[in-house]
Amino acid sequence: MRAGDAGPATKAAATRTVPVRHRTPALPAEVIDGWRELAAGEAGGAWFSTPEWTLAWWETLGATAGDGEIVVWRDGDGRIDAVLPLLRTVQRLHPRAPLPVPCLTVLGSGAGAADHCGFVVAPHRRAEVADWLARRGRRTSLLLTDLDPGQTALLPPGAVEIGRTACPRADLAAGPEALGSRQFRADLRRYGRKLAAEGITFRWVPPALAAAELPERFELLHTAVRLHRLRRAALGRPTTFDEARAPLHLRVIERAADTGRGEGPAFLVAERAGEVVGVLYGFQWRDTFAYYQIGWDQNWAPLRLGTAVIAEAIRAAAGQGLSTFDFLRGTEPYKYRFDAVDWEDVSWLVPRGLPGALLGLKYRAKAARRKPSPDADASPAPEAAVPAAR
Repeated sequence: MRAGDAGPATKAAATRTVPVRHRTPALPAEVIDGWRELAAGEAGGAWFSTPEWTLAWWETLGATAGDGEIVVWRDGDGRIDAVLPLLRTVQRLHPRAPLPVPCLTVLGSGAGAADHCGFVVAPHRRAEVADWLARRGRRTSLLLTDLDPGQTALLPPGAVEIGRTACPRADLAAGPEALGSRQFRADLRRYGRKLAAEGITFRWVPPALAAAELPERFELLHTAVRLHRLRRAALGRPTTFDEARAPLHLRVIERAADTGRGEGPAFLVAERAGEVVGVLYGFQWRDTFAYYQIGWDQNWAPLRLGTAVIAEAIRAAAGQGLSTFDFLRGTEPYKYRFDAVDWEDVSWLVPRGLPGALLGLKYRAKAARRKPSPDADASPAPEAAVPAAR
């Protein structure tokens, strides 16, 4: 059933509403505000389900990714009680394969590396939305990647799991000083003293509250991109967190500042003699800081600058009253030194036809290649702050 079309009468017709489909990111302000309020109240909701992230993604990376739409439900009083950001796009089985697979996915996922993806739906609306999504996917494969585990109730019949992504997170309830082994904490203090002796200081830059604060955040974003690129190049590793992706994050910073809520992009900055030598970038949302990416001057690797920046970010997050430090995707050993525990996002496919079935094989093979070898954890851990490539 298309949004805006009435379905057959049922006993539930009196409680069901006709959703409205928006085909551009220029949503009415009251829709954006209602969406944000719904996301803020949803148990387990993440920054990547907010209008700030989703609409910024649509305006930048999504401009050429396919046909986007945002489907909105309201209750009898006009309040927003369900938002489904969707993207009709095409997946290729292989870069050199001629067979494209049309599919419907979550707008804001995929390129840009969002975690904990999904839809924002009030509990009383979930059954109706799940039914609508199932009907919408009858002729098109649904590719729903990196969904938060709480999204399972919205999955249509026939959904097949095609992969899992571990997103370690640390509990800050006992305070940052309680994280890690006694030896690890002693090492952090020792290297902290050495960095201080070299004149390196740290400061927290919270989410912008007004347009006047944007230039500093924009500059820090570009510095993080530059330092990250140099660090990855020195390691011989690729990254997609580069200037081509900067427009997405600049727009996210701008949209978050427009709300005046003090939520969204924040930074932990390391400086020496007025020069920025390290930047950690992430998102403050509700009771969580999600660590997205980092860049730091590799000349300070012997003094474990990367580890120190993360430790200072954890300390700053706790100081903001946050209860969770989310490392997001990737199982790099350094995350577990901070007592991080895995939270798994799950990717699902509802295949349609032979192309959809082949797409499922592709993703399952990809997931199998990502599985670590049995002795992977026994290998020496590198200096911290080499997160999963985005």
